[in-house]
Amino acid sequence: MKPAIRLIIGLGNPGPEYETTRHNAGFWLADHMADDLHASFSLEKNFAAWVAKGRAEGEAVMLAKPTTFMNRSGQAAGALMRFYKLTPAQVLVLHDELDLPPGQVKLKQGGGHAGHNGLRDIQSAFSSPDFWRLRIGIGHPRALGLAQQVAAFVLNPPRREELGLIEQAIERSRAVLPALLRGDYEQAMQQLHGGNSA
Repeated sequence: MKPAIRLIIGLGNPGPEYETTRHNAGFWLADHMADDLHASFSLEKNFAAWVAKGRAEGEAVMLAKPTTFMNRSGQAAGALMRFYKLTPAQVLVLHDELDLPPGQVKLKQGGGHAGHNGLRDIQSAFSSPDFWRLRIGIGHPRALGLAQQVAAFVLNPPRREELGLIEQAIERSRAVLPALLRGDYEQAMQQLHGGNSA
């Protein structure tokens, strides 16, 4: 049995001006998961993150939203992992994914960062790519027929129809949280990927 998830890190940019942007999809999901665990976020400056502490089947589970910008996400992730003596395989990172259309979500362990600055920084802080990633599809501007550059695209809010699809993907992601906290990744993947027909 693989080790269960004990630390969940939502990726996004801090501050109200970024709250509704596509790049903050990881924060949106982290907020919902904290609600599901009846945990609330409080600012922990020594971890450079908002941290929520919950329990699942008697085990402590931490959720974190870094207070640094996306490209420095590894600072909080690395500090939390070391402090709680976790391995990368016990960490789940929630992030927006350009390569998946809105409405799709995929779970995987390891792999590259595909140019995602948050993933790149975490991989560097962990000296390992072996953490889990929950990839929330936001689509790519080209695939969505938009002329925007990627940097502008991720820092803008999704259009209404995209938002509805992203919210559905977030709901499906919430539904697999118990399986992830049990270390039952097969079940989580079947449940998640089965709903990706959108």
